[in-house]
Amino acid sequence: MAMNVGPGGGSQEPDVMIDINTTPLIDVMLVLLVMLIITIPIQLHAVNLNMPVGNPPPPIEQPQVITIDVDFDGTIFWNGEIVPDKAALEARLIDAAARPVQPEVHLRPNKLAEYKDVAAVMAAAQRLGVTKLGLVGNEQFVR
Repeated sequence: MAMNVGPGGGSQEPDVMIDINTTPLIDVMLVLLVMLIITIPIQLHAVNLNMPVGNPPPPIEQPQVITIDVDFDGTIFWNGEIVPDKAALEARLIDAAARPVQPEVHLRPNKLAEYKDVAAVMAAAQRLGVTKLGLVGNEQFVR
């Protein structure tokens, strides 16, 4: 930004030139920017969890375990016994969910089982109120 201020009349005085020196201003702004960048805390993509300290008390009794196997052709086994149809499976899941202490339901799909069969069992268990459901045997899917 420059401004020329000329003489008011026809005098012999040289023209006065007024310039604002912006170099120190830019230097100060860059120093402030660097200081701002340095003082900003590093953002970690982590979630801080407050985990309980100590050992949990041991369970009084071992939970009952129900094993549901899904075979490669969609056949469903309840503790090794074939479940004839979807209604029988839902009746057994309703019975398991209605117990005062729900049993653990271990779902073991065959490696060749279709996803829709496994997902149908999981959806039925969730819909009918089974809260302790886990997939067992996942190591067979790791290459």
